[in-house]
Amino acid sequence: MAQQRNTPEERIRERNVRLIIKAGIEIFARKGFDGTRIAEIADASGLPKANVYYYFSSKEEIYTAIIAHLLAGWDDALKYISADREPAEAFRLYIRAKLDYTRKNLAETRLFASEIIQGARFLKKKDRQHMRDITDRHVAVVEGWIAAGKMLPVDPRHLFIMLWAATQFYAEFEPLAADGLKKARLRTEDYDAAATTIAETILRGILPSR
Repeated sequence: MAQQRNTPEERIRERNVRLIIKAGIEIFARKGFDGTRIAEIADASGLPKANVYYYFSSKEEIYTAIIAHLLAGWDDALKYISADREPAEAFRLYIRAKLDYTRKNLAETRLFASEIIQGARFLKKKDRQHMRDITDRHVAVVEGWIAAGKMLPVDPRHLFIMLWAATQFYAEFEPLAADGLKKARLRTEDYDAAATTIAETILRGILPSR
């Protein structure tokens, strides 16, 4: 008999874990890892403290789960960099997806930036290796496009670093971006304009002239 999936117990677990992660993002982003207590995460999630400990053994486990959640979101955006697409379409889709994720997950994005600035204390070895592996896979896609004459011979790794920097800046340094645009705060249309500007600027530098 096939194993039953998505049982009521599993749905409750998924919901509670989502609530804890969401609350953790808000508290950690505001108070930092050292200033956050499990009790505060429990209060913000609407769950008893004992329930939080049922799913996570420590606040470090919650923190690392948040990082894993962010990396999964970035992985999802990278799916557009695939060999079966043309470079122009792939980069436009990737840049927009990355900016969309950043816009919808501001606190999470800023939390990760703070973690890196503070020395990446809780970025696990397996997470670092995962980031290297997935970068290697997509570098290989870009190298294939270059070999096929679909892209100019640029350094794929520096290209990805440029794209990460450009797409993260709008969330991590929103006050600076807003000042540059002469606005009080960024809105969805600003992220849309950023996606178009970044993509078109990058593509002009990496695609062969027709």
